[in-house]
Formats: sequence, C-alpha cells, structure tokens
Amino acid sequence: MTLNDTIHRVTQRVIENSRDSRAAYLDLMQREADSRPDRRSVSCSNLAHAYAGTLHDQPELKSGELPNIGIVTSYNDMLSAHQPYGRYPERLKIYAREAGATAQVAGGTPAMCDGVTQGETGMELSLFSRDVIALSTGVALSHAVYDGALMLGICDKIVPGLLIGALRFGYLPTIFVPSGPMPTGIPNKEKQRVRQLYAEGKVGRDELLESELGSYHSPGTCTFYGTANSNQMMMELMGLHIPGAAFVQPGTKLRQALDRAAVHRVAAIGHKGDDYRPLARCVDENAIVNAAIGLLATGGSTNHAIHIPAMARAAGIRFDWDDLAELSHVVPLLARVYPNGAGDVNHFHEAGGMGYVIGELLEAGLAHRDVLTVSEGDLSRYAEEPGLDDDTLVWRDPGPSGNREMLRPVSDPFQADGGMRLVQGNLGRACFKSSAVEQERWTIEAPCRVFQTQREVAEAFKAGELDRDVVVVVRFQGPRANGMPELHKLTPVLGVLQDRGYRVALVTDGRMSGASGKVPAAIHCTPEALAGGPLARLRDGDVVRVCAVTGELSTNADLDAREPVPDPLPEAGTGRELFAMFRNFADGAEQGGSAMLATAGL
Repeated sequence: MTLNDTIHRVTQRVIENSRDSRAAYLDLMQREADSRPDRRSVSCSNLAHAYAGTLHDQPELKSGELPNIGIVTSYNDMLSAHQPYGRYPERLKIYAREAGATAQVAGGTPAMCDGVTQGETGMELSLFSRDVIALSTGVALSHAVYDGALMLGICDKIVPGLLIGALRFGYLPTIFVPSGPMPTGIPNKEKQRVRQLYAEGKVGRDELLESELGSYHSPGTCTFYGTANSNQMMMELMGLHIPGAAFVQPGTKLRQALDRAAVHRVAAIGHKGDDYRPLARCVDENAIVNAAIGLLATGGSTNHAIHIPAMARAAGIRFDWDDLAELSHVVPLLARVYPNGAGDVNHFHEAGGMGYVIGELLEAGLAHRDVLTVSEGDLSRYAEEPGLDDDTLVWRDPGPSGNREMLRPVSDPFQADGGMRLVQGNLGRACFKSSAVEQERWTIEAPCRVFQTQREVAEAFKAGELDRDVVVVVRFQGPRANGMPELHKLTPVLGVLQDRGYRVALVTDGRMSGASGKVPAAIHCTPEALAGGPLARLRDGDVVRVCAVTGELSTNADLDAREPVPDPLPEAGTGRELFAMFRNFADGAEQGGSAMLATAGL
C-alpha cells in the first residue's frame, strides 16, 4: 500500500528540518564506532576491573571473541511494573551463554512511580527523572566493554530516559525488554466510580484504598492505557522490541521465550556479525513518525507529546506539535482502552493488540513499513502476534479484531482522526486529547478561575465555588516553575462538576496523567506562566475559549495591557532543591522539557 500523502509530507518535513542535526548525530555515531577499541587492545588493568566480578564468564571475556551485552536495569520492587526485573539478570546471562555471548549488568537507573507520587511533592521530580535516567544510562554504557545493550524498563519517564541515554551510544545494537502487565483487577468503571464518590465525600479513605488495591494488586504494569503502556506501544511501532513483546504478562512461558529471543537477537545484530543493526540507524525519522502514529491510533498518553520530541532530539531529529497535529488529522482512532474505553490492556492484547493495530496501519499506508527494526526484516514482522508451539516461539496472523468495542479496523474506526490536537492563540500553544472527550465538549467558553496548585482547586470545589460553567486555570506548573508535575488529582473533581451538568475545561502549563480522562483539557501550555507567560496575565473572570474544532486557546482579555503576577518562589523539601539546576535550564514543553538536552545543545 502506498504511504498516505499527509504522512509522507510530514515525514519529509521532519527530514528537512532535521537535516543538519541528524547528519551531525550520525557522524558522531560513526566516529564513536570507528574509535571503539577492540577489547583485546584495552589496558589489562582496565579489563581486569571490568571482569573481576564475573567469575563464571571470565574465560570468554578474556578471549574477547564473544559479544558482551550490557544490561541497563531500572529494577526496584516498589514499582509493580519493574518488580519482575529482580531476577532478570541471572536469566538473561544464561540466555546469552546459549547464544555464544556474555552479559553483564552495566548499571541501574532510578525508576519512580508517578502513581505513588500523584498529588505529592515528589511528583515535582518526575519529569526531570527522565534526564537522570538518561544520564544514568550514559554512565552505565560509558565503560566501552559492550557490543550491545538490553534496556529493562517500562514506565512513564523510564523508557524515554533509557532511549535518550542509549541513543548517545547509538553504535550499539539495543533491544528494549518489557516485563508485561499485571492481571486485570476490578472493573475500571467501578474504580472511577469510587474515586468520584470519594471526591464528593460520599465514601471514606478505607473504601477508596480497598478499591485502589483491587485495581493495582500484583507485580506487572498497571493495566490502564497510560504512559507506561503507551511506551510499550511505541517501542513496537519503532521496532525496538522483539515483535509482540509489549503486553505479555510476567511469569508466563511466553514472556520468558520473548526475553530469551531478545538476548539471542541482540547478540546476533552486533558489529561482529553480518546483520549489524545499531540503534542510531533503527531510530530514524520514519521510526519517530511511527511512534507518533501509534500514539494517535491507540489514543495513547498525552505525556508523549513531550517525550517524542525529546527522544527525537537525542537522535538528531526535530519533531514538534505541528507535526503531531497534522498526523492526527489522517490517523484514525483504532483502539479504545481504559480510560478511553471499558477494557484494559489485557483485553486489548486478547482482542488482537499491537499485531492487529500495526497490520491495519500498514495495510492502509498509515505507517512506515521500511524501518530498520531489531528483528529480522521490516515492520511487517510486528503485524504478527507471538505464541508458543509446544515450547517453540512462533508468530501468527492475529486475524480480525476479537472485540469491536475495543479494537476496530481502519475501515470502521472509532473516529476518523487520532484525537491529539494542537490548540493555540493568545494564551500560547497546548495539547488537547480529543479522543478521550465527547465531541459536544470539544468547545468550552466560560469565565475562568485561576489557581496555582491542585490543592487550591480542591478547596474551591469543596466550598462550592466551582458549581458553574468554568474554565479552571492551574498555572506555574511548567518545567521551569516546579518540574511540570502531573495534575491527576484534578480529574475526579472536574469529572464531578461535568457530571453535574456544568460546562467545564482545564487549562494548564502542567501535565495531566497519561490516563487523562473525559474532561476537556488544554495541557502543556507553552510558554509557561513563569517569567511572564500568558497564563500569568489571566485574572479570575476572564472569558477563556478552548476549542479542539478550530484549534483555539484564547481569552478576550487584553493581556498586553496587564503586568504578569509575580513568579512564585521555588519550594524546598522532598529533594526538590537538588533539582534546581534542571528547573533553571529546562526548555519548553514542546521541545521536551529537558535541561539535559537544552544544555547539551541537542
């Protein structure tokens, strides 16, 4: 199938806008590859330090003949999605020996859980943890004794951070190894119902905690379609997983077979073999556009409007919200997964999952087939689903959708566009996730009420001050103000107001959860309020218009005639003061909200 004209045009624009930066990146990677010494020529003292702790594999390491794989792990057992990684290194080392290779844990990265920090001060470290993870990955791979890499990570900032860091070592073949989602818990509608009852004061904390534990109940990724599971979707569309690895549950034979295949494959695609597939060549302009297409087709996390530009920059590629919005006009919404639908990622996987989605996109010319994947061949391999024939890993055609309420073909999508829209005007530029919002709510125009914290919004709600048509503005939540936390605690409050029949919208320079729900929201507003951005000039009662149909984000107030309110002082505690450097040097949300990339000149 011929590639869609709009996708072709956007891709060519990305290529043109990236011409110099991409060439500089590839030149650097080539020089790095050419200058890498053969391990046998490295100082014996250096090698002794690298091999001293690996007693079982020392003879193979000393020979220098076999590929040595570096494992970068984000294991901890506080984060349910990463708890299974605790035992991975010992298994991956066995699989490496099977493939005639060795493997070492190159290093670990932090892995914070946004679900744990929602509404808490620790959330102000969340976005910048991506920079820390990228830096940690760089430290892990800096030892120059590896011929390939395996990235163990799943959740919100962790996969983007791992990819950004790994791309600076893009001469290495690199495969991402997920561990899979936990089994399905209580029905999502029930969880949402209890949350709103708690927001209204109709149930207590004990009832709320029992409900939440019924949802988040065991090792594995949370099963709603938020940022973590959107990460896994993107790794499939970019060809950085073993095909179909995204949503296979932990502890199963199939999961172990996919992990084994990842180790065998990364050993086979190194520079010593005849099928060299370095990460720098896999992550090209087509792959970045595919990641955005997958995001749109599946109704994925709004957080990736920040992460995709950041990941692209690390590969010398320029991708912005104009590109995302233009793609959204032609990429249909094929999936409705909670919170955009009733079923979770387990139901999505059972209905055909990523194999079905990728097959539909390729057949319709809505994704780039010609990307260099870590698997054999091009992206066509990812249009299949994995399974076991006896104990042998095989791939099969997923067939038609197993649940049309969750997964539909391109010929009959849930909506004709991908539902990630750019809204802009005299209040700046922002993202609007229309795929999660009923169409009659795509346009909201009402007097605004301006806040600076989620807590202030909750207090006004409890006092009955928001029982009206209102645009809630929460400002000074951008990267430079306080690290751009997710404002997930707003969702139940605004949902209650909407259910009461009011016309409600949110405008903020902060982030919403990757599971942003049914309330219309203009988020990631840039320029942010700090240092005099437009939101800093709004006042209570100004009429604000948010319209996903016309792409408008504006007010009738004369902002130029006003002085901005003073910037708030940065707060200390929970380690926030240690991140002052990141806040001071961070760039805008549309560029990725990164201090590291900004100061590196990428």
